[in-house]
Amino acid sequence: MINLLYSLIFFTLLFSTTAYFTRYTWLPPFLDAFDAIEPYLRRAPGGEYLYSRLPFTSNSFEEDMEAGLSSADFDLAGNVGGSDGRAGLDDEAKREILKIMKRRRLQFDDARKLYMERRFKANGIGADGLPRDPKFVSFS
Repeated sequence: MINLLYSLIFFTLLFSTTAYFTRYTWLPPFLDAFDAIEPYLRRAPGGEYLYSRLPFTSNSFEEDMEAGLSSADFDLAGNVGGSDGRAGLDDEAKREILKIMKRRRLQFDDARKLYMERRFKANGIGADGLPRDPKFVSFS
């Protein structure tokens, strides 16, 4: 009986250790699946009591740069240095990009690219920028 207990403890530790060291392989698809069902969980009874973060809002390009939403290819320094009075980047897009950066551990440029590909796909636009409508005619 004691051997069964030791075997169970050993295999639990072995499984936990393997899952921990391979978490970057299996965790992103799991988190994507959770993102798909999260709106339904919030509508469930007691869903309003679930933990949710305060909305991320920033009103300037300077705060967007501090949040990590700038890179060499998407440089906001010109907007900050030029005293641009606009409100900054879109709040909804910022939230999505920050979520992608955190969950998939991507740099800003890669997360922005993934976000745009998702938006293109949702709007029926291919990765090359052309509409996927079969009736689309292009003259170039």
